[in-house]
Amino acid sequence: MTAEEYNDAVMMHSDGIYRFILKNIRDEERARDIVQDSYEKLWLHHHQVNTDAVKSYLYSTAYHRLIDIVRKDSRLSRIGSQSSDENIHSEQYTDLSEVLHQIIRLLPNDQRSVLMLRDYEGYSYKEIAGITALSEAQVKVYIYRARVFMKNYIGKIDVLI
Repeated sequence: MTAEEYNDAVMMHSDGIYRFILKNIRDEERARDIVQDSYEKLWLHHHQVNTDAVKSYLYSTAYHRLIDIVRKDSRLSRIGSQSSDENIHSEQYTDLSEVLHQIIRLLPNDQRSVLMLRDYEGYSYKEIAGITALSEAQVKVYIYRARVFMKNYIGKIDVLI
């Protein structure tokens, strides 16, 4: 990879990586740091990275850095340990977007990441598996669990009306 190709990668992928990380941690400064760390790692290994694989390399690097930060800060919460009654939400909301963002923030980091890569960024299961270093089966399970949690959290359609 040349310096020009590196600069092109910065221009093409920075915004998408930043949005992906920001949706997961909701901290603009940390999201910027993770993006910068990802590009620093790319530059350090630019001779080994194929130009066609730059996007996947950057998303994988950013994702793994995100996981490291979350683990370091001990902010990883396990929704699965709560009883299913605690996951049902009964307040009235009129803004569907607000409800979805609230639910997404409650998901465990792995589930949130794969769900956002699939539904927000439009990646295939295979691409997500490559980015996250999970198997396709694990990606599908995490997405399924995230959607079940979201369904249980919403409870009835009356919550959204």
